[in-house]
Amino acid sequence: MTASELNNMGFEIERSVNSIGVRNLIWEKIGFVEGNGTTTETNHYTFINNSLSQGVYQYRLKQIDFDGTFEYSQVVEAEIFIADEFILNQNHPNPFNPSTTISWQLPLGSWLTLKVYDLMGREVVTLLNEYKPAGSYEIEFNASHLSSGVYFYTLKTDNNISTRKLLILR
Repeated sequence: MTASELNNMGFEIERSVNSIGVRNLIWEKIGFVEGNGTTTETNHYTFINNSLSQGVYQYRLKQIDFDGTFEYSQVVEAEIFIADEFILNQNHPNPFNPSTTISWQLPLGSWLTLKVYDLMGREVVTLLNEYKPAGSYEIEFNASHLSSGVYFYTLKTDNNISTRKLLILR
């Protein structure tokens, strides 16, 4: 996020390929996000670094102006944990009103669907139907359109299926 910008061409995203504790980090460019030139508006930027292995990574931004000058951000670290087994966690809070969080871990990338069913087994909503790389995930489920009661959520992947119970209390 920037509060304002002056002559901002954009941001190179760089990642260190070294381990923790190495003094002279080696950086590689992994992406670029276009800036907004000169503006007094607040701007939000996003870059997603997919397909990472488990480990600790260091990142920094190289903010580049149109005249070629640049400045580096502070280095930030991100630890990536990849589960060694498929896990669908119990939603929390449970019971809930009106929203809850559903989380899971994937040891391998997979196409997945996350659906909610009523007590009669009728599909109420599909929360997710897409490919996800290995990693830990969570999604917020807003059930304000549903009646109080017991429901089930099921996560299906290429190799696994798991179901848990959730309770909506109004």
